[in-house]
Order: sequence, then C-alpha cells, then structure tokens
Amino acid sequence: MKPKAIRGMNDVLPEDTFRWAHIERVVREVIESYGYREIRLPILEHTELFRRSIGEVTDIVEKEMYTFDDRNGESLTLRPEATAGMVRAGISNGLLHNQRQKLWTVGPMFRYEKPQKGRYRQFHQFDVEAMGYTGPDIDAELIIMCARLWQRLGLSRLTLEINSLGTAETRTRYREELVGYFSTVKNQLDEDSIRRLGQNPLRILDSKNPEMQQLIAAAPLMLDYLDAESAEHFDAVKGFLDSAGVPFTVNPRLVRGLDYYSRTVFEWLTDALGSQGAVCSGGRYDGLVEKLGGKATPAIGWAMGIERLVGLFDACGGLIPDAAPDVYIVAVGDKALAAAFGIAESLRDESPSISPELNLGGGSFKAQLKRADKSGASYAVILGDNEVASGRVGLKPLRSTEDQSEVAVADLSAELQKRLAVIS
Repeated sequence: MKPKAIRGMNDVLPEDTFRWAHIERVVREVIESYGYREIRLPILEHTELFRRSIGEVTDIVEKEMYTFDDRNGESLTLRPEATAGMVRAGISNGLLHNQRQKLWTVGPMFRYEKPQKGRYRQFHQFDVEAMGYTGPDIDAELIIMCARLWQRLGLSRLTLEINSLGTAETRTRYREELVGYFSTVKNQLDEDSIRRLGQNPLRILDSKNPEMQQLIAAAPLMLDYLDAESAEHFDAVKGFLDSAGVPFTVNPRLVRGLDYYSRTVFEWLTDALGSQGAVCSGGRYDGLVEKLGGKATPAIGWAMGIERLVGLFDACGGLIPDAAPDVYIVAVGDKALAAAFGIAESLRDESPSISPELNLGGGSFKAQLKRADKSGASYAVILGDNEVASGRVGLKPLRSTEDQSEVAVADLSAELQKRLAVIS
C-alpha cells in the first residue's frame, strides 16, 4: 500500500514552491519596511493557553484543535493560530515590560475541520503583532500595510471591512441587549446559537447558518453601544484610512471568531476565491496579555493565510520573476566537465546576479543542448577538450538569432553581465 498524506495536509510541490517563495519574500519585505522584527515560535503550546485566549465557547477550541497528552500527561495542542503564542512568548521572555514591540512570524497552523479549497487542516499564516501601542494610529498602520502588500503583489478584487467592538464594559452592556433580543426569538435559534446564548451571545453574530441571517440582521448593533472613548478611537482610525486613500466599509456585524478582540476589528475580503473570502483578518486585543498573566498591555495584529494569498495571486494573474537560469553550461568530456565546475563557481563568485546551471549526468552534445534550451536559459556556455586547451568557451544565444561566438574564460563573467543587462 502506497503511503498517503494526511487528509487536509498537503505537499507543496516544486512548481508551486517557487511561487510561494516569491509571495513570501514580498510579504517579508513589506512587513519589515514598517519596522517589524521576526520572531520564531514553537508549533506546540500548552492547551490551556488557547482555552484561555481564544475562548472555551468557540468552534476552534470546541471542535477544531489537535490536542493530545504527552508522555508526562501534559495536555499539548498544535497551534490553531499564532497570536496566543506571540503573547506567551512576549510574557515568558520579558519582551513586554515597559517596552513596545513590533513582531511578525510565519509558519504552519493546524485546525481539524472539513478540508476544502482554501481551507486545510494544516495551513500557513503570516502573523503580525504590535504590542504596547495604545492609539488608533497603529491600528491604521497595520491596515494600510496590507493595502501596500496588495499593491506590491499586483492583487485586485479586495475590499476592507472594519468595525469596533469597544471595551470589555461596552461588550458587557451589549451582551445584555443581545441576550434580551435573542431570548425573545429563542424558538427560532439553531442548536449552536442556543448554547452560545448563555455563554457568549456575540458568537451568534458569527454564525454562518443561512437560516440565522435574518434574525442576526435584526439584532441590536454594537456601534450603538460604544463608549465615548472607543467611538473616538474608531473615528480616528477611519480618518487615518481616509487620509491614506484606503477605502473601507463599516460592517457592524463583524465580530471575528475569537474572544480576545476589542475595539478595532477588520477583514480584507475577496470574491475571487469562492466561499473562502477572508484573506487577512485582525484586530485589537487589549486585554489578552493581562488575561494570560502579563502586565496590562494594549496590542493589535493580523493574520494572513498564505494558501489563500497564493490562490488570489493566481486568480489575479500575478507575475513572478523568471526562475530559469541565466546560463546553462554544456560540457562534453571528462576534462571539460572538471573545468566546467570551476567556470560555474567563478561566475557565482564574480557575478552573484548571474545564475548558472551546470549540466550533470552526462549526455551527448546534442542532448545537452536540448537540456539547455529546455532550462529556459538565455545563453549556453559550451566547452569540450579543445576549449579547455585554448582557455576559451563557446557562447551560444538560446533566445535570440545572434550568432554563436567565442569568449575567453577570463572574460566570460563580464561578457555575460553585459549581454544579460541588454536583455533585462
């Protein structure tokens, strides 16, 4: 029986990896241009971390976490998201005491849910967090950073939705109103909503059940219950986005699926990926650090799914740099092959911008030229025993009608740089 990958956990094959790497490189460059530093986190954490941070009454904790007991009987969980781990790392490494941090990480996350296009059991995310910042300016910067990412990657068909969840006190008052409203229509609620009504009624607003949408649309609005300070904060965020030319829609039903959010929440959505429309989501979580045992610290962040980002990149016709080598070295004979190794390494030493590929595995002159053409290289460098003896190589254009010429080995790097500069 052939071995199979675990359902919902996919191999990323070489033809796709190059595209992923290009997108990841651009995302890293943009994030770091805003002053964020990389942090690398373990994929396993104590289960209690996620129960306390995400919330007991969430689909993630109730249904989707990969949780097991290790040999010491400790309950461990493969991380379903990165924010809790970022906060834990900040607390346990003393990064947050009287400090402000701009951090980012990237890697696999794990949720046991029904696999479908754009939603997998092992998926990958970029996660960006700013801790220790109180004002609305950092909220706006994180959202504007995303807009710059779309621009750099050439992505379209994205819209921004924002909302404010206010403070804990605001949500307590709003919770009472929701409980009162949904209690009057309790006989129309689905099973999940009835259970959440007594534990966390805001989660009802996050229901994807089509039969619940009319009831949800008639529910009280969080924005009507915002405290004055939260309303001022939200108005400032909107003003900064307007100033930066980033269009948005206020969605008063946007609550996000995790319990730790407060004040600003946002989602970047697309209609290009079917039902999996959220590409990047985030918001403030001003109470989470204290809840997990640290000193009260304001914080905000976002997470971006790489699989969905790659899917959107493809849907929008995104272009990646050519992966082909610049030059393919054809070597016929043992002496020529030995010399070719030296030529390839000299090119890499003298011209890091030039990417040479050396023919390996032997083959006739004709077969090697076929490989050179198939590689996509602009030029073939050709040498046999005669070229080794003369200290010169053949330089054959593969993508133009130029004639083949001879070049001294000592001049090869400079000649290739000159010719490749004209092509680019």
